[in-house]
Amino acid sequence: MTLRITGAASGDLSIVGPDDTLDASGCLVTPGLVNAHHHLLQTAFRTLPGTRGVPMATWLPTMAAAYDRVGVDAELTYAAARAGLAESLLCGVTTVADHHLTWPASLTPEETVPLAQGTARAVAELGARLVFVRGAARDDPETAAHSADLIAEALVGDAPGGVSADGMLQVAVGPAGVHSDPEPTFRLMGAVAARRGLRRRTQANEQVDVAIAAERYGRRPIDLLEEWGWLAPDVTLAHLCDVTPDEIRRLSAAGVSATHAPGCDLPMGWGIAPIAELREAGIEVGLGTSGGGSNDAGHLLADARLAMQVAPLVGPPLAAADVLAMATTGSAAGLGRPGLGEGQDLCVWDVSGVADAGVHDPVAGLLWASPGRRPRHVVVAGRVVVRDGMLVTADEREIVADLGRVSARAAP
Repeated sequence: MTLRITGAASGDLSIVGPDDTLDASGCLVTPGLVNAHHHLLQTAFRTLPGTRGVPMATWLPTMAAAYDRVGVDAELTYAAARAGLAESLLCGVTTVADHHLTWPASLTPEETVPLAQGTARAVAELGARLVFVRGAARDDPETAAHSADLIAEALVGDAPGGVSADGMLQVAVGPAGVHSDPEPTFRLMGAVAARRGLRRRTQANEQVDVAIAAERYGRRPIDLLEEWGWLAPDVTLAHLCDVTPDEIRRLSAAGVSATHAPGCDLPMGWGIAPIAELREAGIEVGLGTSGGGSNDAGHLLADARLAMQVAPLVGPPLAAADVLAMATTGSAAGLGRPGLGEGQDLCVWDVSGVADAGVHDPVAGLLWASPGRRPRHVVVAGRVVVRDGMLVTADEREIVADLGRVSARAAP
């Protein structure tokens, strides 16, 4: 069967899928966007009082208190992921890397598996792609590693590269960063990744990361990651706001990829990553939104626009085509899944309205014009999941109501 997209600015496209036709008159067709760094749980905790314009030392306990008040369990991870993933699809994001960092200390490794399964169930229902990153943030190192092993077994088994046979689900591992996790956590989670062939991801060189590493170790984060075996081609580092030219050279030589998250880094006061320098050094750079605790929207295209706006403050400007590549092929490369950024999934963007009037370059206009733009249609793995701006796979109102119900509860 063939799904045919007609009238698109890039020509008629055919992909494997159900027999259907989508009208793309006046539209631009792009690969599905890939959000390389998100925290889906935080979708339930957006705009919390006391989380804006505060230092990390205040932000963390405020968020932790909210998690404790609601209670982090499979019901919450499912409801939050469903809302975050629905928002993502409606913004043209077809793949989300969810760096899940919040694990109640009372849970055994076996008891953490249902939390991951809740997120996986949400993505399966909506028809998006998910990379579930078993993170750690001050967790016991052995517990975190054992949990990561059990979660990988439960979600993808022994699938090569930690990617399910249908390509819809992937598992990776990732401590929060050297500011949060000690060497044993990096070593043990790295061992799980090596044994199972999983990708590794962590956060590095935000302002807080650099400051805490200096205070605690008298070193810089990149030095520690190198010593702990976390500078390698299977590693992706998010943020990288404060990196030196020498560190950029070392990251490039190690084959590390990066994820830019300006929608988080700016409001948190962490700085602006020197993306042009990273790319010039040959480092593959993707784009991510981070979570609702620091960036209250999962709108990757809006953050692509922000990346272009702030780039000249730290270096050369970024071209729209390059930033769109970051949000597709760059992010996908960091997941070890280059095909995801090259048209396995598609977004159909209406560029015929007044917001695009006078636009001479449709690709540049896609990013520069209409910051709140939503796609007309979204196709994932041959399945239409958004049609005429509406979710096909779920009822938005029911998703909102369910998250509201769960978020309003008090933990037992």
